[in-house]
Amino acid sequence: MAISMDKNVVKYVALLARLKLTEQEEDKMARDLGDVLKYMEKLNELDTSNVQPTSSILGITNVLRDDKPVPSGIEDKILENAPQRQGRFFKVKRVLEK
Repeated sequence: MAISMDKNVVKYVALLARLKLTEQEEDKMARDLGDVLKYMEKLNELDTSNVQPTSSILGITNVLRDDKPVPSGIEDKILENAPQRQGRFFKVKRVLEK
């Protein structure tokens, strides 16, 4: 299945990421992202039926500890740097309009 990247998709992603792209940047991004998708398609041709999920050649294991919440005691110090605050929180301008 051929996956293509057109400029409308690039424009939409740029809008979501709040990026302003020139016409030339949109063209280049569409080509570059299309090339990435073609490469991913090529990787999908590999036979991975005998590969265990999340396998690692290093043979390492995670050593995990119990996740216990503990107060840090520095919240007030951090909030001293806030230009504006509301109670225990930073107050910022709204960035999402919808």
